[in-house]
Amino acid sequence: MFIWLASYPKSGNTMLRSMLVSYLFSNNGIFDFDLIKNIKQFPTTDLFEQNGINIHDEREVIKNYLKVQASINQKNSIQFLKTHSYLFNIENNPFTNLDHTLGVIYIVRDPRSIVISSSNHNNCPHKETTDQIIQGAPIKGDSKSAVFIYPGTWGGNYNSWKSFKSIQKYLLVKYEDLILDKEKYFVNILKFIHNLKKVDFVLDKKKLQNSLDSTNFNKLQDLEKKKGFEESPIDKTSGKKIKFFYLGPKNDWSKMLDKSLSSRIEKAFQNEMMELGYI
Repeated sequence: MFIWLASYPKSGNTMLRSMLVSYLFSNNGIFDFDLIKNIKQFPTTDLFEQNGINIHDEREVIKNYLKVQASINQKNSIQFLKTHSYLFNIENNPFTNLDHTLGVIYIVRDPRSIVISSSNHNNCPHKETTDQIIQGAPIKGDSKSAVFIYPGTWGGNYNSWKSFKSIQKYLLVKYEDLILDKEKYFVNILKFIHNLKKVDFVLDKKKLQNSLDSTNFNKLQDLEKKKGFEESPIDKTSGKKIKFFYLGPKNDWSKMLDKSLSSRIEKAFQNEMMELGYI
């Protein structure tokens, strides 16, 4: 069964994955980029090719989402899957179902901050990123993936995953909360996971502290500088890698984003941003 780590792109999914793998998949709680491989991304090209699906036929890809999930689903074990897709149903083809899904941790971030981070990640203007967030066009996966990802709009992505809330299989995590009180909210996440798994929660305080310390944003930046990070995008013009861990807590959209663009975002997602306390 899967626990989804779902989010709109550049919302802090990688930071949360880093925290989880350091605590759950290491002996001492100290993070290393190799650990992050314990949480697969979905969809990716290799998962579909392994199931004999033509990745160049997008309708076939969408029709086989559940088949691919079934191929990697192990009923007696809990796996985490990262996704930036909204919880869609395209031509009666669902993104996932309860046969495969144990629950979802949804990471949300102020869309105005996302524009700053995503524009750096994709080396594109703020206006282009704002258009993407509001219009919700499909995007290509990372450099290793030829399949499309369907994030939808920022608001549509956020709203879609709420369907798990009614069956108590949903935890909302605000990126901003993780930044302000990392320990409190990470412990809440660990408790949620243990509750889904129906096992008693016993906190390893030393491991927790190592996890929190080793996934400090500045340390992740230093680690990327020293070792590189395979998820860092490539600048198509220069051929050089773009820094993945860019600004983090220093991302101040109010000083970096044109007022006309922030106003467009606030108008488009007024209800969601008010609900989340962003406006």
